[in-house]
Amino acid sequence: MKRLLIIGATSAIAGACARRWLQIGEPGQTRLFLVARDEAKLEQVAADLRVRGATVDIFVLEATDYGRHAVMAEAAIGTLGQVDIALIAHGSLPDQVACEADAQLAAREFEVNATTVIALLDRLAQVFKAQRRGCLAVITSVAGDRGRPSNYVYGSAKAAVQAFCEGLRARLFRTGVHVIDIRPGFVATPMTAGLPLPAPLVAQPEAVAHRIVAALDRGGPDVLYVPAFWGLIMRVIRSIPGALFKRLRL
Repeated sequence: MKRLLIIGATSAIAGACARRWLQIGEPGQTRLFLVARDEAKLEQVAADLRVRGATVDIFVLEATDYGRHAVMAEAAIGTLGQVDIALIAHGSLPDQVACEADAQLAAREFEVNATTVIALLDRLAQVFKAQRRGCLAVITSVAGDRGRPSNYVYGSAKAAVQAFCEGLRARLFRTGVHVIDIRPGFVATPMTAGLPLPAPLVAQPEAVAHRIVAALDRGGPDVLYVPAFWGLIMRVIRSIPGALFKRLRL
């Protein structure tokens, strides 16, 4: 039996991952504990997965309600018994220009994309440390690899989570727990709908999910770029000298 905890379960990538796990798993051998803030959408996702053969439980959580993080973790353990894989996939894509004009908005977006994720990682780290096994994964973004003027509020939040993951990975390594930082590039989701993205670089959620699920099931690597070519693209972008980088329109 594979026991999965998915936070942000109504997101396109998380939903595609859940369906992929069911597709490759043995019938009746996948149990899911799904967490999201929108109860109606969460029920819809759960119903679809049950039709596909999964045993599914749900938990409604607003990520900024930090007091309920522990309640959620306890409910997941009480339901699943243990967690084989936890995937944190919630977040928002802020309007950079609006954030530049409103410091409170920028702070709220940073909280949603960084502070809440870090708090959940810290809470789940306690669960996995007690188990001494399992995979704790979080979806960050290639945007966190370097602060670009077009989305540095979002990128800085993702960078904070990436740095946290690196430290948490080292902390949990000797306990047998693996922490994976998943960095997607452009993905065709409702969050990116309407953005002027370069079509050849935009991946479908299902293709992204195939790569994520394969990586999580085998417990590696530490950092996963999806699609894989983003690893090369970001290596080039990281190598650009700062004196030149600040002059680019990225």
